[in-house]
Amino acid sequence: MARLGFAVHPEDKEPPAEVIRLAGLIEQDGGSALAVYREPVGGHWQIFALLPRDKVQPTPYQRDLSKAHAERLLKVVKKIDRFIDPVVAVRSDGAYWTPNGNHRRHVLEKLKTDFVPAIVIPEAEVAFQILALNTEKAHNLKEKSLEVIRMYRGLIEQGEKRDEEEFAFQFEEAYFCTLGLLYERHARFAGGAFSPILRRVDRFLKSPLKPAYVTRQKRAGRVEEADARLKEIVDKVKRRGINHPFVKNFVLARCNPLTRARKTLPGFDQAIDKLIASLEAFDVARIRQEDIARSAVMGGPPAA
Repeated sequence: MARLGFAVHPEDKEPPAEVIRLAGLIEQDGGSALAVYREPVGGHWQIFALLPRDKVQPTPYQRDLSKAHAERLLKVVKKIDRFIDPVVAVRSDGAYWTPNGNHRRHVLEKLKTDFVPAIVIPEAEVAFQILALNTEKAHNLKEKSLEVIRMYRGLIEQGEKRDEEEFAFQFEEAYFCTLGLLYERHARFAGGAFSPILRRVDRFLKSPLKPAYVTRQKRAGRVEEADARLKEIVDKVKRRGINHPFVKNFVLARCNPLTRARKTLPGFDQAIDKLIASLEAFDVARIRQEDIARSAVMGGPPAA
């Protein structure tokens, strides 16, 4: 194995004991700790290492592998015949979780390399900072939401007692928690159509994660009620011969209870109550194909 080197700050005589211990564990695991150093922004201790490929795994919380992205990345690595982008990893039960390098890890697996270049971070909580760290492929709404709800349950399983709102950085947006539950139940849920409403009224909760999770389940259930009314409207619209990919977005925009709410917003339950009432009163006969097409030009991507 390569000799361990230190890149230390002038004020430091040597790295902390727990960092040296981690470097030793990397060696015991069959890897090579190449250098211990302090990163230049926060001065945190990190280890640059070569980790045994078979011990590097994605965190249990992150999005599923994108086959298309992995294939593109594999072609590029083969073409330049060089791997230059280390993954971030934390040690967990004799293995290494990478919160931001699953596609790169997959490529090295396909190439049957022995090692994965990695920046190993002593602080295990970094495994829950997936959304901030993951830069190799932009997340879409579904991927973000599924990662957040997986992290949410992972934290509960670890016995985390802090309030949900204290994880605002890790979860990024409160409504990702609710949408994550919905995407798990319905893979083609129209999250993009509901997000303009949810992002404004779904806030992080001031209660510990475990009871907050129960509230999240109830909120997901309320949104499911609204989605059931929305599907009934879409079916009626289709029976009238109107089949446009923007129908869900169009209907929800017309029923949005927050359209005139600028300064004072209703709470989550009140907003969803109003949304459901508007959907139940919606007059399908007034929908015209040209109105939907006109709205689609100004709107975002259509709902699934």
